[in-house]
Order: sequence, then C-alpha cells, then structure tokens
Amino acid sequence: MNACILAVGSEMLTPFRVDTNSLTVTEQLNAIGYDVRLKAVVADDADELARVVDGALAWADLIVITGGLGPTEDDVTRDAVARALGTPLDIDERIVDRIKERFARRGLTMAAINRRQAMVPRGATVLENPNGTAPGLWLERGGTAIVILPGPPREMTPMLEAVIRERLAPRTAGAGLFRRVLKITGRSESDVDAHAQPIYGRWLSQPVPISTTILVALGQTELHLTARASNRADADVALDAAVRELQDAFGPAVYSVDGRPLEAVVGALLRERGLTIATAESCTGGLLASRLTDVPGSSDYVERGVVCYSNRAKTELVGVPEPLIAEHGAVSEPVALAMAEGIRSRSGANIGIGITGIAGPGGGTAQKPVGTVVAAVVVEGETRVRTFQFIGPREMVKFQAAQAAMNMLRLMLLKTER
Repeated sequence: MNACILAVGSEMLTPFRVDTNSLTVTEQLNAIGYDVRLKAVVADDADELARVVDGALAWADLIVITGGLGPTEDDVTRDAVARALGTPLDIDERIVDRIKERFARRGLTMAAINRRQAMVPRGATVLENPNGTAPGLWLERGGTAIVILPGPPREMTPMLEAVIRERLAPRTAGAGLFRRVLKITGRSESDVDAHAQPIYGRWLSQPVPISTTILVALGQTELHLTARASNRADADVALDAAVRELQDAFGPAVYSVDGRPLEAVVGALLRERGLTIATAESCTGGLLASRLTDVPGSSDYVERGVVCYSNRAKTELVGVPEPLIAEHGAVSEPVALAMAEGIRSRSGANIGIGITGIAGPGGGTAQKPVGTVVAAVVVEGETRVRTFQFIGPREMVKFQAAQAAMNMLRLMLLKTER
C-alpha cells in the first residue's frame, strides 16, 4: 500500500517554518502497513497543488494532505483537490452552523469569510474536528483514498488517529511495517556497509522481507531494519533473527538494538551494577555530564560533573599537578588520566572520566592539531586512556569526544577490549 504525504503552506518553503506533520503521519501509516513513497511541501497555489495531487492519483493508494483548510484566500487545499478530481465545491450549511456555534461559545460572531471552511468537494465525507473550525475531508477516486486534515498539529493528530482507526487500519488487516534500529559506534559507514551488506542482501527474498537503510550520525552509524509482515509476531521473529546476525558480525561495536542513545545504554549499565560516576571535562564543557543527566533517573548514578577548562581549574578542582601539565601539556594522556583519577578520588564515585582536547577552530599545533582529544576512564582501579583525532567544526568535535568517552566506559563495564 503506497502512500503520498503533502504538506500545504508557502511558509514551510522558507527558513522559518518546518513541516513536522509528515513525521507523525509517516509513523502512523507505517504502523498499519502503508509505505510512504513521496513527501512534498507545496506552496499555497491551487494550480500547483492540483498538479501534484493529479500526479499522485496515478500511483498512490493513499494521499494524505495537511494544511490549507483555513478561511483565507491562500487556503487553497479544498479548491485544488476539487480541481484535480474535476468535481464542484458545495457549501455544507451544517458545517457553517457548527462554526457559528463554536464562535458563539466564545462570545464571538463568525465572520463571513469562515464560510469558506464549509466548502466541500462533492461526494466527500466530512471528518469532525473537535479542536478547531476546519473540518477534515475523506474522498475516494478509483483505488485511491484522499485524506485532508488541518495543519495545526493539535487538530491534525487526533483526527489522523481517528481516520486510521476507523477507516485505514481495517483495510490492511493488521499488516504493517515493523522496525528495529541498531546503533554502532567506532566503525565508519563504509566499513559497516562492507560487513553488513552480505548479510542484509539476502533478507529481501525471505518470507518476511526486511529492507535495510544505513544512516550516519555524529559518532555512530545506524542500521534501520524494516520488516513488512502481515502481523507483528511474524515481524518480530524475522527481526530478532536479523538483529542476532548483525550482533554476531559487529560484536560489541553494536551498543543499542532498541534505538536507545548511548547515554541511556551506559546509564542502564551503571544502574545494574550499582556504580556511580563523576566527570572532569575540559574541551567538552560539561557536554558529557549533560548527556548523562538527560536520562530520567540518572541521579541514581551521576554523582557530579566538573568543567575544568583552564589549567588552573584542572589543578584546583581535580588536583592535576602543575608540573604534569607543564611537562606534557594540558592535552595529553597523563593529564586526562590525572583528571579522571582526581575527580573520582574527590567525589568518592566508583568511576571517574577525564576529557581534554582542542575543539577549535584555533589552538591547534602541528603536534596536536584541532580535533585532538584525550579521554581517560578509571573504573575502580582499572584505567583506560586514549587519544582521538576528530574532524569537523567545534560542536562536532565536542559531541564526538563525549561519545568516545562514554563508549570507552561502556566497553570497560562489559569487560570488552575495543
């Protein structure tokens, strides 16, 4: 079942507004087996929208349109759909009465312009909107269903859920697109694909086919697995087997098989082991502590975090000896290790992490270029320290540094060498 999603509004073709409805619609449609093949943002132009709708009618089983149902002249969705279908628009006086009642409850009189919201393509079914004045519309043309919904998310979302529950889900009889997300760190996209392709290449010919998409994000590579199945039970069996194959191939580089971010995975390990953590950060400026505390319940294991940006702060706050900094430089493995050991000792936590580096854009040298980061982890007597060379602007270096430090800790907690 192929679907097309159209968001109507010239404002979303500027830098100031973003179409977020399409994400919600896609998620809801995938869950009942619709494969979204096209998304588009269309300007407030009836001719352009009519052309797009006409093109989608040739191949889509479902067209979902959001926005353009207001009372003003630039709200063109009703006109465009009627034009594409070659059908007239009629005023539905029942809608007019409901809009008048809605205004009256607020002590207001409906403006004449609001009658535009009662214009309905002939043959359409009106969808009630309990949260706004613009009703939605349901039409069918040949084998294609057309759903038209208002643009504001607080109105669109509950109406979409009702349409899916009452009209669309029964058409797919429990079938759906079911997904898993694996997150891998420490491996490049090309390396991941080289090792994964021989595995996922044969999944499309299975009884429950699985398609695979590789996405690259800062500090990680993601494998998105999508199973098309008649029910969730069959999808789970196929996806479980696929996940096991990839875990066997990549080993501990796979840090998440359920979509959780690294900070949530590390947090769960700390909680399971009853361990506490303290951080001493220089170039990351507290980002590691911030990410750890983004996880609900992190107070169970996060003891404290210190930003010791200057050399003096490294000495005063976590006890890094001045001679050590003078001898090796602030960005060095001995200093990072001293930061980790110092914050662990002073906080009484089980684990200490120290991060120091050059985030840029300035400050680099031939020996220590921009992007040089040193991370050290001390876990109850066991230590690990590593120098990294990251690329990208300042914020990317900071994120990758925090990611690398957390992954070092994860591997130590799992007693796994990289």
